[in-house]
Amino acid sequence: MNLPNKLTILRVATIPVIVVLLSVDSPACRVAGTALFVLACLTDWLDGFIARRQGIVTDFGKFLDPVADKLLVLCTMITLAGLGQLPAWVCVVVLFRELTVDGLRLIAAQKGVVIAAGKLGKIKTVSQMLLTTVVLLGIQTLHDLWIDRALTALVVIMTLWSGADYFIKNRAVFAGNKDE
Repeated sequence: MNLPNKLTILRVATIPVIVVLLSVDSPACRVAGTALFVLACLTDWLDGFIARRQGIVTDFGKFLDPVADKLLVLCTMITLAGLGQLPAWVCVVVLFRELTVDGLRLIAAQKGVVIAAGKLGKIKTVSQMLLTTVVLLGIQTLHDLWIDRALTALVVIMTLWSGADYFIKNRAVFAGNKDE
């Protein structure tokens, strides 16, 4: 197994640790959970960089990398929502987009079409990771700090825009489908 895939697996493995650390009411656990989240986010960039640079892009990596990103962001966001530090509706918007785009990819795959991640999807992921990091840092709550509101708006806009973009660019996947 190559290094980029190992980094992706490591990112997935950190998720339960991050959730547990954030769920413990302790400043030390919060710092450790935040640091681990940031490091996991950095592995997303690092595994892609190494894979492209060394020419070792694999089907396994193409599949697991975006799944790892979604799990990392959503599990951490849901934990923060459960702690009252992030509005639950933000998690719902993110989850809705991820499930619908994954559904589109599944339909496309059944037709032999591969839908690669686009630039908007990558920007969406970075914006979600950035918002989550800002909330984890706990400088102020989302209701008190304008940057949190701006990042929340950016996340919602990029999440919905990138989702719509996938459907618009891949509308041919639905051509010829009949209601069952």
